[in-house]
Amino acid sequence: MKRTYHIITIFILVLSLFSCEDYLKETPPSELSPETFLATQEGVEALLNNAYVPFKFNQGFHAEVSECYEYCGDILFQTGGGMNKNFILHSQFQWSASECVATSAIWNPKYRVIRNANIIIDNIENIVDEDLRVQYLAEARFLRAASYYYLYEAYGPVPLRRTSVDDPELPRASEEEIQSFIVTELNASVDDLPFPGTELYGKATKGAALGYLTRFYMLIKDWENAAATAKRVMDLNYYELFGSYRDLFKVENEPDKNSENKEMIMVSPCTNVDFGNSISACAMPPGFHYTDKIPEFEAVGLANWASQFRFYDSFIETFDKEKDGRFELIFDQYVNQAGVTVDLTLNANNLRSLKYFDNTATAAQHGNDFPLLRYADILMLRAEALNELNGPTATNVALLNEVLNRAGLDDIDENDFTKETLRDFILAERGKEFYYEGLRRTDLIRHGKLISKAIERGVTAAKDYHILYPIPQAEIDANSNISQEDQNTGY
Repeated sequence: MKRTYHIITIFILVLSLFSCEDYLKETPPSELSPETFLATQEGVEALLNNAYVPFKFNQGFHAEVSECYEYCGDILFQTGGGMNKNFILHSQFQWSASECVATSAIWNPKYRVIRNANIIIDNIENIVDEDLRVQYLAEARFLRAASYYYLYEAYGPVPLRRTSVDDPELPRASEEEIQSFIVTELNASVDDLPFPGTELYGKATKGAALGYLTRFYMLIKDWENAAATAKRVMDLNYYELFGSYRDLFKVENEPDKNSENKEMIMVSPCTNVDFGNSISACAMPPGFHYTDKIPEFEAVGLANWASQFRFYDSFIETFDKEKDGRFELIFDQYVNQAGVTVDLTLNANNLRSLKYFDNTATAAQHGNDFPLLRYADILMLRAEALNELNGPTATNVALLNEVLNRAGLDDIDENDFTKETLRDFILAERGKEFYYEGLRRTDLIRHGKLISKAIERGVTAAKDYHILYPIPQAEIDANSNISQEDQNTGY
């Protein structure tokens, strides 16, 4: 089913390339006529599939997600290749309204999703089958609202396009308007989305809508609603942690191949032919052949990019290297193609991870699905929200212990923590649980530590206003309702 999904999206993606110059502008009716293209179920399905592609970061390499969400954090270090320019720019907090990877990785693709979702919503009556019409409407509303979540997370309030016929030049919405819209739309989509496990693989479910709503409540620090919504995900009684962290991300254990894997709430489906997960191409050291620590994987004839993803040594030191199963995917030496053993510890900030490795990969295309939302995230977010409400309790510590036990670690006890120390513990554990999943920037901002941790690393340019990215300068130049005065503070 995964390959069928990609065949459809590849076809419709070609169509979308003709209208990608200004993603806030309405597509001219002559290019996408509701009377023709959207008059059939197939047309609506194709446009809906097209909306999923940029929502899931699939139009760029998944490695590029790290540029927005990891480079400014305290986990990922990078050298070499074409990606190094963005690493320097973003790790040193030197991005600008004219030069910021968030424009191409977040602003442009998420507004493409919103455009397509609005067109579907405005033309949904063309679907004759009532059950399909209800489901497609729910999917479109979910994709639109979750895209606004990503935009709000990155920029704060943005222009709020509710229909495909809105004025092309809209002002920034107010905080109240955009927050209310995201909450209302995600809640509205829940009832009519499929129950998890019954959907076409990779599509939205009730769990996905509730999961993104949980994240949004955490983003705005509405701890009570965050805890309650996370509980709604748990009360679906479907999701559970997969038995092994080491094996969780393997191609053969993806939910469409292994029914025992009920941890992935939403993924970006990847194949080893197209829309591949390219993170391993960045994580493999020069000339990598294999490492004894992960003997299942041998890199023979695979792309090994000049761009190199490594870890800060300070992050590596947070692991219990003897017990923590999450550390099993991180290695400090390897054998190269010449048969020579290379010690990675001879250079600082140099250990690597093959979290996503695929023996059937072709070139840089690994087939490991990229996780967008996991059940472990829901458990940890509920624990964090409950800690903010009540401090350490048996309830929130039990949630954390589920995740820790899966990693092979011992239970923690609520009596050993204060609210402040448990908050710090959760942030540290989230780093170890979700590295290479694009969550670190958001976590650090929520904990008020994005700037302070950067300053600790010697990044003197990091300022408080960097918790938001700048509205793209191209949008300010093109939109008469957004002036330089409307730009985020500091830019």
